[in-house]
Amino acid sequence: MSHATPLFLDLVRVETRLYNAVGARLRAESDLTLGQFEILQIIDRVDGCRVLDIVGDLAITVGAVSKAVDRLVAGGWCVRAAHPQDRRSSVLRLTTEGEKALSAARPVVETTLATLTEGIPATDLTNLATTLTTLRANLEASGEGRL
Repeated sequence: MSHATPLFLDLVRVETRLYNAVGARLRAESDLTLGQFEILQIIDRVDGCRVLDIVGDLAITVGAVSKAVDRLVAGGWCVRAAHPQDRRSSVLRLTTEGEKALSAARPVVETTLATLTEGIPATDLTNLATTLTTLRANLEASGEGRL
């Protein structure tokens, strides 16, 4: 077995457990799921955000993102507005309620992640972050892993 196989399996298991733990904590302390939090963050970060921007960032299907955005719109956390140059597309923006929900959720996520990574040396976390950023950039540049 190559060295990459156990690394891959550990990476997937760690991601799943971190996602579940952060998601459970966020759900207990807010009205948001972790998936909703992620999408609200993208809408907040990307000027003129469209569904395809979220698809590209999260590497999930257009259908999944559209349904998730529909739920965010129904929840009053974001709105769709006509795209100024492309009438077939819409631009997403946070509502005041969406901004409040995101602002309240960020410290919950940060605190939970800090707690879950407590005891790991900062240099190890920095090295891991650098490695994962490089791996993600390589995958995105090659188009690997897109649905």
